[in-house]
Amino acid sequence: MEQNLKSVRMWIITCLLLILGQAMENDRDFKMCGTWRHGNASRNLKSYLKTGCKEIEISAPRIVAPNMIPSVYLPSCLKSQSRSTSKVVCTYYQNKTLFQRGSSNADLLGGIVGLSVENEIIKNLPEPVRISFHHSPNHSRSCVSWDTRRDNEVTWRYDGCETVQIHDTETECCCNHLTYFAILVQVEQKTTVRHLQALTFITAVGCAVSLVSCLVLFYWLCKRRGKKTQISLVHRGLVVAIFLLCLFFILTGTLANVGNEIVCKITGSLLHYALLSTLCWMAMEVFHTFLLIRKVFNSTLPTWIFYLVGFGLPVLLVSILLLIEWLGVDVDIYGERMIVPSDDVNNPYRMCWMLANDNSLLAHYIINVGLLAVVVSSGAVMLFLVVREIHNRPDWKKIHVAFLSIWGLTCLFGTTWGLGFLDFGPMSETILFLFCIINSLQGFFLMLRYYALERMKKKDRSISDGSSSGSSKQHMLQTHEKS
Repeated sequence: MEQNLKSVRMWIITCLLLILGQAMENDRDFKMCGTWRHGNASRNLKSYLKTGCKEIEISAPRIVAPNMIPSVYLPSCLKSQSRSTSKVVCTYYQNKTLFQRGSSNADLLGGIVGLSVENEIIKNLPEPVRISFHHSPNHSRSCVSWDTRRDNEVTWRYDGCETVQIHDTETECCCNHLTYFAILVQVEQKTTVRHLQALTFITAVGCAVSLVSCLVLFYWLCKRRGKKTQISLVHRGLVVAIFLLCLFFILTGTLANVGNEIVCKITGSLLHYALLSTLCWMAMEVFHTFLLIRKVFNSTLPTWIFYLVGFGLPVLLVSILLLIEWLGVDVDIYGERMIVPSDDVNNPYRMCWMLANDNSLLAHYIINVGLLAVVVSSGAVMLFLVVREIHNRPDWKKIHVAFLSIWGLTCLFGTTWGLGFLDFGPMSETILFLFCIINSLQGFFLMLRYYALERMKKKDRSISDGSSSGSSKQHMLQTHEKS
């Protein structure tokens, strides 16, 4: 028994707050205050009374770090809830093993504080008891309590407590009852990634190249003769979206390490917006190509529809998630995400993105994966339709022309993003490298495609109108553009 008590490393500290019935009936200020020390330690578990008594200071054993000591604030209304003579018992458990529930996706952060009034049930307090926990940085945390009179087994409940996240390392629990209190956090499944450093470097370089390529391509699109055509509008929208995606992806790692929680949430939401905008504009490329090939509605639509879908829809989706996070109880969507390399688990890569809790994963699969599946599948179908339209042309038999045509449209339609669905099995690492290389260089490939189109146009102008070879090659690459 003694050994078990040592392993639990439990402190039971009785706060000598004697509410002395008759003696204190006319003394509402709780003037009877004092200090009780347990051992020779200088680490304090503090309890405060609102009126009269400035504070009651209780020292805990030295094995608790000075910045990890919880503090408890007891409101004056606690006296009216208790009998004539009672004492408040404060209990602190450092070892959380006995209190850990069976859930695999949640864990207790730090120790457990127990508050009770001897032989009394205290609940529905008009002014809450406040317990401040100091802990290691964590962005997904919630105050919970276990009512031993209500649940025989360990059952942590969210009701009756409000979570106030003061900053990354401190959380205040405001509760209307007395029982055991703790901080519950979502456990992120730390799946390690092989070659993470190489993948990160490749993606960063590719994004940097795409940034420059997007600037050049945007300039070309604005200078071209058909800059006011609908297809040029769609191209420019896609270029802007890819530019923002690459920019925020490069910044997210830096801001996750130097920024605070709010900055990381904002960066994560902006990165999510850029990703959704890129997917939406790729969907617009597919849709506009369908209109041109099938000659639907004379292949024209109001310009505002493209802007609404390409830039407006992502704003709506991200705003809904931010609103849910703001209004919801203990709902965190964006924040710091850690990716653990397999060769150095103690040095994870930090980025501002969607968290790995249940709410964020649900939003990720519904919005991100769902939209990506629509874009990839529709792009693949459209690519098949385009190839079927042009495969009988004379120059189709020339491999380099066919390859450039298919590759250009594949990058334009975002079909290469479908590699993300193939990240499993023995080819997983190869697929992952291809995904990072190809998609991080998407802006660069689009610039090359446009350059090839322009060269074809110039070459076609130098050939007589009766020559079919030049115009055929241009059509193979350009396919649907009528500028």
